[in-house]
Amino acid sequence: MIGALAALGAALSWTYACFLWREQTKYFSALQLNLIKNIIALLIFSPVLLTFDLKPSLGEFCILLLSGTVGIAIGDSLYIIAIRKLGTRKTLTAESLSPILANILGSILISETLPLKVWVGTLIVSVSLVNNARQKIIRVDTKSSDGTNNNGLIYALLSVLCAVLAAVLSRAVLISSDLSPFQTTEIRLLGATITLLPIIRDNPIRLIGRISIKNKLKLLHATILGTNLGILLQQIVFQLLPIGLGWTLLSTSPVISLLFAKVEGEELNWRSVIITITTLLGVTIAVI
Repeated sequence: MIGALAALGAALSWTYACFLWREQTKYFSALQLNLIKNIIALLIFSPVLLTFDLKPSLGEFCILLLSGTVGIAIGDSLYIIAIRKLGTRKTLTAESLSPILANILGSILISETLPLKVWVGTLIVSVSLVNNARQKIIRVDTKSSDGTNNNGLIYALLSVLCAVLAAVLSRAVLISSDLSPFQTTEIRLLGATITLLPIIRDNPIRLIGRISIKNKLKLLHATILGTNLGILLQQIVFQLLPIGLGWTLLSTSPVISLLFAKVEGEELNWRSVIITITTLLGVTIAVI
């Protein structure tokens, strides 16, 4: 139950953070925004460094650094680009194949065996999200329909691949070591920050100084919700639940993103409601 609640909490915090981050893409590039949010999150969780007692082996530490590089440095950068091109809901629904991918990689890489009901629930969720991703967006202000941005969709799918691979690496460490989700989160953030720092030539402090106080607060708000809380809850999910089941629950983000559709100028229709219901049905089958 704790794992399921953590997954839903992570989905909610991540979705709202994506909505806030999309506004920040007006002022920063994807790499700049990713680096800034990671540095802020790393500093917020810095007291966690005092809890390390050098128990983790070098191998576990390196795996988590790699997980941060793949999932946060690369994956989140691709994700931010996709958000700018597709919008929050379209980017999140482009993750339609992630539950199945998580099941497959979990089975192959860390030998996790899931019952049939989880696969059935995962398939229902994935099909629902595919249909959601294929919908045309009707803009409220223009009443015109926009098709899917193919470039944005590619970025979103690549970010999903990175995220799932990083999740498998994290779970491998979480189930075989005494590290807590707080500690694994901090190590992953460190790996992402180390990767991005040499790439970004601009001073992060100077970049933040260019935006208004209001946008600074929004950036901080999004980072605490999406990076600190979102990744922490995600790590709790991967500690308590198999990758496939955990990712299926995390995939409820597109349903939650419907809350922000109107704010982003999208008009919902009856298909969106049906897809939402079938998504929840799939999640229910997988969990019960």
